[in-house]
Amino acid sequence: MSYKVSLAALAITLLAACERSAPPPVDLAAEAQRITRESIIVDTHIDVPYRLTGSPDNVSEATEGGDFDYPRARAGGLDAAFMSIYTSAELEAEGKSRDAADQLIEIVENIVASSNGKFAIATSPAEVRKHFEAGVISLPMGMENGSPLEGDLAALQYFYERGIRYITLAHSLSNHISDSSFDDNRLWNGLSEFGVDVVREMNRLGIMVDISHLSDEAFWQVLEVSATPVIASHSSARHFTPGWERNMSDEMITALAEKGGVIMINFGSAFITEEARQYSSERWPASTAFVEEHGDLPREEALKAFAAQWEAEHGPMPYASLDDVLDHFDHVIKLVGVDHVGIGSDYDGVGDSLPTGLKDVSAYPNLAEGLLRRGYSEADIRKILGENLLRVWQAIDDYAATTSIST
Repeated sequence: MSYKVSLAALAITLLAACERSAPPPVDLAAEAQRITRESIIVDTHIDVPYRLTGSPDNVSEATEGGDFDYPRARAGGLDAAFMSIYTSAELEAEGKSRDAADQLIEIVENIVASSNGKFAIATSPAEVRKHFEAGVISLPMGMENGSPLEGDLAALQYFYERGIRYITLAHSLSNHISDSSFDDNRLWNGLSEFGVDVVREMNRLGIMVDISHLSDEAFWQVLEVSATPVIASHSSARHFTPGWERNMSDEMITALAEKGGVIMINFGSAFITEEARQYSSERWPASTAFVEEHGDLPREEALKAFAAQWEAEHGPMPYASLDDVLDHFDHVIKLVGVDHVGIGSDYDGVGDSLPTGLKDVSAYPNLAEGLLRRGYSEADIRKILGENLLRVWQAIDDYAATTSIST
């Protein structure tokens, strides 16, 4: 036997041995399913209550419409779904904001009461963890738009007792608390004097201050005033939508993180890519007008009819992709680290503009799989899925406990 033949035989033997000893390839999809099943997933912005005002439905069972129901939430591993108590900005002038907020809170209470133990309202991180261990989906509540306070600081205590654990200070119009990023009419050049008092009282009570929707000036004032970390409950990175104030600039994300806060990435395509944002900048106001003109139709039916008409005239929505959404997570993490980003999907709040691969609450495993493919560890993914928000929420609870003792 020649020397060359011996070397070849040895090489084949070594190769075979390596193949026998090499670990099998990891099934990332299965691993993502495991991680999302075993981790606490917190989504800080889901608009189920407002959706149900226009199209009543039983979300404890499978539903044909919307982005959220119990079977899909369970399939996606969702454990804490912040119910958005959203009041339209126009209601402030009519003096109807507080009543609207109360009605939406009652919707959440009724969801829980009729769910046969599938859902439970959570008012603290400890309750979220307790529900997780019991296999119950938590429904904490966040108020989107502070106009229901109606200039009464004592209303914060009232809404705290009703279960509200974050407040987005303004929405699409500047209000009596803060200027809005969507409104050219900057009433206060940031926060009003009452708005400053609101932030301080929220700190005292243990209500998270949410800066999504605020003008840049208001954001910077909130950081100066707040004694606790603050959150962006459903915003994304302005880096990908240059000049759009609704998303956060790199400087803002950095300052938010330095204060210990967290930005929760919005999944709406218009928040994710510039192409979708430009398409939606015309579509959104037309959609609102269409729904108002067709008030005889349930809201979801009106939106579907509008979407079909708009697409026929303007072409299809340029949906963002799962990878586009992951780019936002990557961007934030490269800026400030993995401890300051989470999920604020805006499910049931952005219509049919959700990205491919993230169309409803069953899709969180797709997000986890994408993070695995980009090299994130399980520990980091658990932070992104929910632990970051729970940490911030706990810090705010702890501060409130300290201030209540000192006073």
